[in-house]
Amino acid sequence: MTNIYDYLISKYGKENYQPNLYELIGSLEERIKVLEEQYSGALEDIKRLEEDNIEINNNIYEIMNSVDAVDNRIDILFGENNDIQ
Repeated sequence: MTNIYDYLISKYGKENYQPNLYELIGSLEERIKVLEEQYSGALEDIKRLEEDNIEINNNIYEIMNSVDAVDNRIDILFGENNDIQ
């Protein structure tokens, strides 16, 4: 992409440009660069959080399955104990 300043000067001539417009365009270009960097950083954070969320959910399911297994074992032992008495 060509520089916007070069484009405007070639289209309107250097004597017709307005410095305020150029300053605004330069300021906007800088702001866009900052926003692109922040967006990129945010995407990395989102990916990391999604991976952490998946890991946490997997751990929760493992714990739930362990609790269910212990609960079932308690039920079996309780039933066997009641049969003995």
